[in-house]
Order: sequence, then C-alpha cells, then structure tokens
Amino acid sequence: MKIANIALTHAGKFHADDVFSSAFLKIINPKIRIVRVTEVPEGFEGIVYDIGRGKFDHHQEKAEIRENGVPYAAFGLLWREYGQSFLEESGCPREDSAAETAHFDEHFIQPLDADDNTGCGCQLAGAIGAFNPVWDSDAKTDDCFEEAVTVAEKILRRQLEGILAEQRGKSLVREALASEKDRVVVLPRFAPWKSVLVPSDALFVVYPSKRGGFSAQAVPKSQGSEEMKCSFPKRWAGKENAELQKISGIASLRFCHKGRFLVSTGKEEDALKACRAAVKAAGSNVK
Repeated sequence: MKIANIALTHAGKFHADDVFSSAFLKIINPKIRIVRVTEVPEGFEGIVYDIGRGKFDHHQEKAEIRENGVPYAAFGLLWREYGQSFLEESGCPREDSAAETAHFDEHFIQPLDADDNTGCGCQLAGAIGAFNPVWDSDAKTDDCFEEAVTVAEKILRRQLEGILAEQRGKSLVREALASEKDRVVVLPRFAPWKSVLVPSDALFVVYPSKRGGFSAQAVPKSQGSEEMKCSFPKRWAGKENAELQKISGIASLRFCHKGRFLVSTGKEEDALKACRAAVKAAGSNVK
C-alpha cells in the first residue's frame, strides 16, 4: 500500500482525531511529512485530512455518519479507506480482515470520532488533548503536536499489533483443531483460542502452562458464557494436589478450579486423561 509522502492537516489546537490520523499515516508510511496549515494550497495533490472539506474532512455540511449513528471524524474516514488493506498487508488473513477492520473501528476509533464531533467525553481523547500548550505557555503548538503524535503512534502500534497477534493465534488454533482427537484440542503453546473453538465441536483445549506443566480448559457454550460444553467433575471442584489426585486417580493432577472449567497437571498425558474423565462423568449430558 502506497500513500503520498506529504500530508496536510489543520494548524492551531489539535485533538485526538487529527493526532491519531497523523499517527496512522506515519505507521503506513514512515517517510511521510505532515504539515499543519490554515489553508490548503490550490492544486495540492497529497493527503489532506481534518481540513479542506475533502474526502477525509468531516466539518462540511452533510458529513458522513455511520449506520449506528456515530459520525465520522478524520481518523474514522482514514481507517475506512486504508485500514483493511493495512491489516491484510501486515499479515491478517483476507477472510478475517473485514471483520477485524470493523471491530477496531467500533471499539477504538468510534469513541474518538464521537468525542471529536460531539464533545461527549472520551478518556483517551482527553489525554491526547492535554498535550496542547496551556494558555500561558510559551511552547509552540506544532512541537506539542509532534509530541502527542509520538505518544499516539506508540498506542496505535500496540493496538494494531494486538489485532495481528490475535490473527496469528487463530491460525495456530485452527491448525490444532484440524488434528483434534476425542473433541480435545492440543496446542503447542498458549494462544487465544475462544474465537475459534467456541463455535467448533471441541470440548476442551490443552496447552503448556506458563507456570510449568499443562493446563486444560473447558470450552464455553458461547462467547462470554460461563456455562461450559462439558465441565470437569463436581467432586474435583476446588481440590488440589494429593486430595485431588486421590479422588481423580490422575497422578499429576494439581488443581481444579472451583468453577470446574480449568485444571492443571504436571504432564500433558494427564491433562488429556482429565478431559476424558470429564466427558465420561458427564455422560449423555455432553452434546
């Protein structure tokens, strides 16, 4: 994806809208030079945003509004134009990119756009706005703007890396799901798994624990649900170590959460045994 090496936005007081727009453009093109102006020169052919009444401005009459009623600001307009292509070129699978683009717009960008348009209040927007010089300061607004953009870029990079990490996790989990046995999915390392496994037939997921040994988790019936497709046995709830090992007959079973959705073991084979024991205990209640 290629964009111009120069972009124009408005001078004077800045807001989270134009600051995050600038940060996003700098992520797309690290060589871009952003110039703050009071008017757009006639014939300028680079990107113009939050000024000029063009494609990426939102101050004109009949400015665009999302279907859910949240008005666009420059950041939302730029993300709509470049967001999906950016994610795909950064490694997000094409089949997931549209959904991820929309999700990021809804949860990260829309609160900023809404605040810019309505002043409804947004903590992140307020924090970025605080980089403006106070009324009796000798600081130059453009210098403060650059400082705000630097901070916003760090925040935005972390947010976008989170999206891409989620996609890498999905790829790993999907690959493991293809090799599942007895409705138990074994991961080579922990990765976010719910978005893939909740809609699947999988009952449990097993993975190496960062605390050592292995963890086995029951898969919820639906996203956000506290009800599992198959919980670990009631007799195990809240038990640990020798007592749990005696009740279960599983040598390295260390702990069972009182909610019966998680157990930890010393060995992978015992984590698998715990999952099979849970299915057996549930009997016909397992769907």
